Amino acid sequence: MKLVIFDCDGTLVDSQHMIVAAMNGAFAALDRPAPTREATLSIVGLSLHEAFVRLTRADDSDIPALIEAYKNAFHDLRADASHTEPLYEGALAVVEALAGDSDVVLGIATGKSQRGVRLVLGHHGIFQHFATIQTADDAPSKPHPAMIEQAMAAVGATPAATVMIGDTTFDIDMAQAAGVTPIGVAWGYHPVEALKGAGARVVLDRFAELPAALAQIWHPAGQGGKARP
Repeated sequence: MKLVIFDCDGTLVDSQHMIVAAMNGAFAALDRPAPTREATLSIVGLSLHEAFVRLTRADDSDIPALIEAYKNAFHDLRADASHTEPLYEGALAVVEALAGDSDVVLGIATGKSQRGVRLVLGHHGIFQHFATIQTADDAPSKPHPAMIEQAMAAVGATPAATVMIGDTTFDIDMAQAAGVTPIGVAWGYHPVEALKGAGARVVLDRFAELPAALAQIWHPAGQGGKARP
C-alpha cells in the first residue's frame, strides 16, 4: 500500500488571492501596515501562529488578535461568491485517478484548519478521496514531521511507501524529517530552485506528470515522466 500526501494551498488549491486579501484585512483591522504580497505568500503552509511570528516577531502581543482577524476576514471572503479557491489545472483528474487505484491511499497535510480543508475540498467534490487529513489543528506547524507521521500511522503506511507533494520548502523539509520522499510542484508559492535546494526528488511542471513521477519513484526500472530532476 502506497500513501500519497498532498499539501493543500499552492499545491491542490490556488488560494493565493484569498490568503493575500485576508492577510491585508487582518492587519488593517489592527491599524497596522500589511506585509507585502511576496512576504505573505512566503509563509503559506505554516500554521497561523508560526506565519504571524514570521511576519511580525515572536513576542508581538498582537499575534492572537491578528490570527482572529485573519480567520474572520477569510470567512467573510469565502462567503463572497466573487472570491474563489479553484483547483489547479489537472488536479481533479489526477486525484480521482489515484483514488481509483486500490494500491494507493491519499492524505492531506496542511497548515489550514480541519474546517477549512473540509470546506474547500468538499466544495470541489474530492474530500471523500482522502483517507487521512492532518492539519495545524492536530499537529505542530510544518516543517515538523508530525503531520506526516500521524498520516502514516492512521493508514498503516511506511516511510518507504509514502510521498509528500507540496509547493513550499516547508513541505520538502517536513518530508525529509519524516523520512519520506518529497515531490515539489512548480506552480505554487516557493521558487523551483528553492524546492530543489531543499531536497525535492523531482519538481513537477504540470499535475499530469505526477503518475509517471510516482511510478519512477516506486518502480524505478519503469518509464519515468518529464518532471524536473
